[in-house]
Amino acid sequence: MTGLFTGSDSRNDDDENDHPLSKELNKKICRVCGDEIGIKENGEIFVACYVCGFPVCKPCYDYERSEGNQSCPQCQTRYKRHKGCPRVVGDDEDNYDDDFDDEFQLKNDLRIEDKATENGEYKHQPRANGSAIPSVAGSVVGKDYDGEKETTFSNAEWKERVEKWKTRQEKRGLVTKTEDGEDGQADEDEFLMAEARQPLWRKVPLPSSLISPYRIVIIVRLVILGFFFHFRILTPAYDAYPLWIISVICEIWFGMSWILDQFPKWCPINRETYLDRLTLRFEREGEPNKLAPVDIFVSTVDPLKEPPMITANTILSILSVDYPVDKVSCYVSDDGASMLLFDTLSETAEFARRWVPFCKKYSIEPRAPEFYFSEKIDYLKDKVQPTFVKERRAMKREYEEFKVKINSLVANAMKKPEEGWVMQDGTPWPGNNTRDHPGMIQVYLGTEGALDVDGKELPRLVYVSREKRPGYDHHKKAGAMNSLVRVSAVLTNAPFMLNLDCDHYINNSKAVREAMCFLMDPQFGKKLCYVQFPQRFDGIDLHDRYANRNVVFFDINMKGLDGIQGPVYVGTGCCFNRPALYGYDPPAPEKRPKMTCDCWSKLCCCCGGSRKPKSKSKKKGLKELLGLKGLFSKKKKMLGKSYSRKSSVPLFDLEEIEEGFEGYDELEKSSLMSQKNFEKRFGQSPVFIASTLKEDGGLPEGTNPTSLIKEAIHVISCGYEEKTEWGKEIGWIYGSVTEDILTGFKMHCRGWKSVYCSPKRPAFKGSAPINLSDRLHQVGRWALGSVEIFFSRHCPLWYAYGGKLKWLERLAYVNTVVYPFTSIALLAYCTLPAVCLLTGKFIVPTLNNLASIWFIALFMSIILTSVLELRWSQVSIEDWWRNEQFWVIGGLSAHLFALFQGLLKVLFGVETNFTVTAKAADDAEFGELYLFKWTTLLIPPTTIIILNIVGVVAGVSDAINNGYGSWGPLFGKLFFAFWVIVHLYPFLKGLMGRQNRTPTIVVLWSILLASIFSLVWVRIDPFLPKQTGPILKQCGVEC
Repeated sequence: MTGLFTGSDSRNDDDENDHPLSKELNKKICRVCGDEIGIKENGEIFVACYVCGFPVCKPCYDYERSEGNQSCPQCQTRYKRHKGCPRVVGDDEDNYDDDFDDEFQLKNDLRIEDKATENGEYKHQPRANGSAIPSVAGSVVGKDYDGEKETTFSNAEWKERVEKWKTRQEKRGLVTKTEDGEDGQADEDEFLMAEARQPLWRKVPLPSSLISPYRIVIIVRLVILGFFFHFRILTPAYDAYPLWIISVICEIWFGMSWILDQFPKWCPINRETYLDRLTLRFEREGEPNKLAPVDIFVSTVDPLKEPPMITANTILSILSVDYPVDKVSCYVSDDGASMLLFDTLSETAEFARRWVPFCKKYSIEPRAPEFYFSEKIDYLKDKVQPTFVKERRAMKREYEEFKVKINSLVANAMKKPEEGWVMQDGTPWPGNNTRDHPGMIQVYLGTEGALDVDGKELPRLVYVSREKRPGYDHHKKAGAMNSLVRVSAVLTNAPFMLNLDCDHYINNSKAVREAMCFLMDPQFGKKLCYVQFPQRFDGIDLHDRYANRNVVFFDINMKGLDGIQGPVYVGTGCCFNRPALYGYDPPAPEKRPKMTCDCWSKLCCCCGGSRKPKSKSKKKGLKELLGLKGLFSKKKKMLGKSYSRKSSVPLFDLEEIEEGFEGYDELEKSSLMSQKNFEKRFGQSPVFIASTLKEDGGLPEGTNPTSLIKEAIHVISCGYEEKTEWGKEIGWIYGSVTEDILTGFKMHCRGWKSVYCSPKRPAFKGSAPINLSDRLHQVGRWALGSVEIFFSRHCPLWYAYGGKLKWLERLAYVNTVVYPFTSIALLAYCTLPAVCLLTGKFIVPTLNNLASIWFIALFMSIILTSVLELRWSQVSIEDWWRNEQFWVIGGLSAHLFALFQGLLKVLFGVETNFTVTAKAADDAEFGELYLFKWTTLLIPPTTIIILNIVGVVAGVSDAINNGYGSWGPLFGKLFFAFWVIVHLYPFLKGLMGRQNRTPTIVVLWSILLASIFSLVWVRIDPFLPKQTGPILKQCGVEC
């Protein structure tokens, strides 16, 4: 373990400014697999399509003809057969060449060759007969390759698959039969090569039998909604005109909200990944591992509200993830500068040396010890090692000792000494003042000597606490995440980054591999900004009273967005492509080349134009000597419109450049000096800027670890982001407490795509507040962030029009920022039933037959839409109903307050404090569920539910007093009121708490029925004598 490095904005200006940059080869490459296009026997470059000349290598051409749609991915022209290629159905008979000897040859002389392609060092391609076997993954220019889902196979199953594959190859004429399996090993090797060529993922559209009726009902519902509004607007209720106006406005708003929510779900899809193919392609036996490195971020603020034990379990699950240890780095951001978390990480690193080898030896799931040991399952299932039981018991005992140590640290942290905290070596803790302290970095694992008990290397674990000084805006979580981006770029610079909340542990040890199936796709991966995983939760009550699981959003809305431009970023469980966070544009698609001729004459009778001779400079340019020839121009292209040429402080010292490169013309010098605007964009750190130019990640050669730590301290200084584009165009975007929505929105506006990955075993699991008050505060914070975005320049209603954001994707983002405004309409609409019952008025006049048809049709279309949505999404009706209930509860409380808080912040500058949601529950199972915490958020829904109950009682009593004729109009009002009460029932249950375990429904119905029966009793008057015949009254005359 290295010492704790601290420091403010102090750095040595005499450090080296120039760092070696990665070189990029400028070769003709295949646009499908990324490999170099070979040449034909006559020495000419292989051309697959003679119409558009789209660059495709011969193996990809053969694969497309035999397995694909047999056409060019760009111009969709059917491929013509080349000499030596196997025939397929549809080839022209008159175009056959006499090449049977070449066609039916056994291709067994396989060799493997590493290619330094634009995908980086993890790009590794097999070769057969001197030609590259394509590495087709995902889609080829929009064309998806289908495949069967594969898992681990037994020996018999594997042999069966190999035989089936050989049979298919023999039918296609690609191989010949061998004698008695003499080439069995070669066949199996060739089969592995063929498997490695297959897609790493597959898009699975929903069956038409599920999606077509769903879309038809949506259109029908839209038409019915139009006729319904036509009736409501043209048929006012004159006796209750104000109530009618309010109801119509609310209904129109609800209709617009439904359109914003419904149509982004028009094209839902599922995706499947193939982890075995990922292993075959990038983890071949006897060769270096080609998987891409990953930096994993964990963010914390207050260890007393976010218990250290939960954070420790998250870190342990990261360190034991099923991924090469030298390619995993875990960065923990402590935004509270807490010595408690610092000591917790020290104990966690020590326990990880025993926990990590235990997890990998026995392949246990999940790899967070707290949740593994508390699982109520048969832990001996599929375990065959005799030593497992003994080692598990020993590990459980060690974990209990580890928990006692953490509990001791927490107990000691409850009372802060007057002189402040002191570290073990006697020095004062630099973070005693949480608002005024230097930056701190501590590397626990990943250094020399940090090995596990088996002597194997462990992933890197780094503690980071950014510098904080008075007078600076630190931008809360978004600023902390941007600090982690810069620190990780300086220390490890992995091309991909995974961010997790401190309470979200890795539940599936192969989660990182799931993301790599998309991000390491040679074609599709370059267009991806991130891979978003769904959020799943532990510790939620069986009935999910307050819709904490949010299943409707993650299993319906997110899958719908995945079929458009990709899901929104939800703040955790997301694996990023580093260039996307740097504000770069995605690689632009290659334009279709124009048709030209190879005539040498200036005037050609065929094309009527001139042929420009190609000019090549014999002298190497300055950028080529620095390794910037292809790389710098590509970065400039990726920056797109955001790339500027404004003057700033130069990246390299001008005098040193002029001394080292005298004799070069001014144009080449200006090309190099144009890099100085990188400092204005990324900040004054040459090491960090050099890392941004390495597309495939990794550190420059010859870097000194000590100097890197000093540079990392510099990039987390509080003044580093001043006069840069951090938080504006780069990294997590500032301006809202929901920085996740804003960050993903900016990426999609630049043209990036995202992917929703939902494996069968949940990738991550976290904890959620099950108490009503905490849940409302959490939802209110999300709504406040949406209001802030609505009043900012990044509002989807007017931002980035004419850009690359698709219209349905824009509708989804508009819905995320306008839904808090629905709370006003919802508050008015839920008050109307009580007003109608108390006044005897109603918002709808007497219905005729046609109007009744529209009302019935609207209700039926709403029910059908929900049923068909549940049918294709496999969401249970209970989860759907809980979501509907909490939509009303949140709209009447948290969303309403968030809207007014946002207006106060925008209009009067009144700031609201960021409240961290509690992450732990009581010792009793679901004990916190019944804990009552009063908050002002409870006032509006409480008032609404009391008004409606009183209205029901008053309406029923009035109908009893007025006779049977008044019961008909009452039913519509009662239905309206009961709709409100039923939706607010979970809220009422939360208000009553445990109530000595008396079911809330009993209390509610007891009050309601007691009131009604009392009124009926008074009306009947059973103790008065009943008279028969005429009723005699006193005439008033004295006889």
